[in-house]
Amino acid sequence: MAKPSIRNLVVDLASTLREEVLPHLGAHAGRAHTGEAEGGDVTFAIDERAEARMEAFLAERAPEVAFYSEDRGLVSPAGDRAEWVLIVDPIDGTRPALAGLESCCVSVAAARLDSEPTMGDVEVGCVIELKSAQSFIAERGGGLQPASQLSGNRSLERMFWTYGFRGRPAQALVEVLAELIDASSVKGGTFDLGSATFDMTRVVTGQLDAYIEPGPRMVDDVPAIRAEFERVGDGAILNNSPYDLAAAALCLTEGGAVVTDAYGRPLADRPLLGSSHDFQISCVAAANTELHAEICTAIDAGIEQLRSISG
Repeated sequence: MAKPSIRNLVVDLASTLREEVLPHLGAHAGRAHTGEAEGGDVTFAIDERAEARMEAFLAERAPEVAFYSEDRGLVSPAGDRAEWVLIVDPIDGTRPALAGLESCCVSVAAARLDSEPTMGDVEVGCVIELKSAQSFIAERGGGLQPASQLSGNRSLERMFWTYGFRGRPAQALVEVLAELIDASSVKGGTFDLGSATFDMTRVVTGQLDAYIEPGPRMVDDVPAIRAEFERVGDGAILNNSPYDLAAAALCLTEGGAVVTDAYGRPLADRPLLGSSHDFQISCVAAANTELHAEICTAIDAGIEQLRSISG
């Protein structure tokens, strides 16, 4: 388990960022474009405000700690002397935040900084909902607070689940997910809520059964589709990076859910610090192993269908 000081730093940073962003939720001024993030996504004015507050907080509170964020990339004021790195998404769900919706969160994780830390090195994860202040805090081997309330559903037909279209070519994504969408369309429910972190934490609250994001697998398995991702992403491939998943994945794992990539492989060995396509991570998070297996089988079939129509 992590040192209490690191846990406190993670939680305090997440709370500080929420306080900074909360008054600006739904404000149209925050929609101004101020640049481009490390991973190629648009940086909105509200993102820049949160990133600046993060830098000021860490410079004062923990200048010896490195951080990796969506807009800044890796920053280590202490150079090689840094023992810890924080993986921060100050606003996961920027677009819902700009619309004043509830599906937006602060996500902060901590890992010891060796030469190449991985997802499995994350020791603390904290997710705080921006509007409600509901928090999820996990320590590796120490469980999740509050305790999870996982769904017992094991049926695709009755599945309530979520996925995301931001930066993904809609026709190709629906081709891969069509079987799952059709199966759950009437007896279950499908949602695009605009935030991977919010989506994933709905699994531990029991509100949803699964979160499914096959984007990186689509690009890797069907190379012809890469151009479509770049078209939609204005030249960049915009799938989930480790900073999107680091805190939430630990929360789900410690809460007893199943979290893998879209091949069904564990995430532990995936590099933690990066945001280009080589670092991006597909994800299947489910409330139980039976449902997870059914989802992965359906994704396999969806990828084959996409391959057959893409040439």
